[in-house]
Amino acid sequence: MKTRTSYALSVVASAILALWMTAAPPAAAATLLIMADSKDLCRIAAAQAEHRWRIPRQLLSALSLAETGRWNRKKREISAWPWTVYAEGRGHYLKSKQAAIAKVRALKAKGVRNIDVGCMQVNLHYHGTAFADLSQAFDPARNADYAARFVKRLHDELRSWTMAAGTYHSRTPALNLKYRSKVKKLWEGERKRFIRLLREQRQKKMEARLKPGRRQKTG
Repeated sequence: MKTRTSYALSVVASAILALWMTAAPPAAAATLLIMADSKDLCRIAAAQAEHRWRIPRQLLSALSLAETGRWNRKKREISAWPWTVYAEGRGHYLKSKQAAIAKVRALKAKGVRNIDVGCMQVNLHYHGTAFADLSQAFDPARNADYAARFVKRLHDELRSWTMAAGTYHSRTPALNLKYRSKVKKLWEGERKRFIRLLREQRQKKMEARLKPGRRQKTG
């Protein structure tokens, strides 16, 4: 069981790198999102959206961590959680997409309208036309794609990626500055993580190339 899990995680890590470095076909990206664990979905979706909208690498991933990040004890790092709902001053980390949708429906039944959802915590009140339904709202790829387009518009307006990141949260100067500082720190961490993964991937490729040669020599 441990071997299968490790293999699945290595596949996901490799696919994330591929999405960061090159454009993945839509079908391949969709397959990757289906096979990935929930804790990897936001990073994969963010990487895909970053490439599509020409946003600096790991910026969307850093934003998703700022919005929905929580400590992952197994991986000993912060991971963004796709089934997150924020409303009434409280964040809810649900176990599944279905549970997250049910939570939003329950909140709406109570008359709550100011609700943030998904990897990028898109607000359903201020961005009411972003998604056709709640299933789309909690789809990591659609959630990240909408957030990417919004960040791109902010960048076009402000001419700064860090300012766009801060304004993604708020235009209020104090809140903007505090959030910008948080995202900047997370962005640096995500860049270091990417470099580490890239080095590990290159090392694995080198080892894989050497193995057949070694077998031939010993044979």
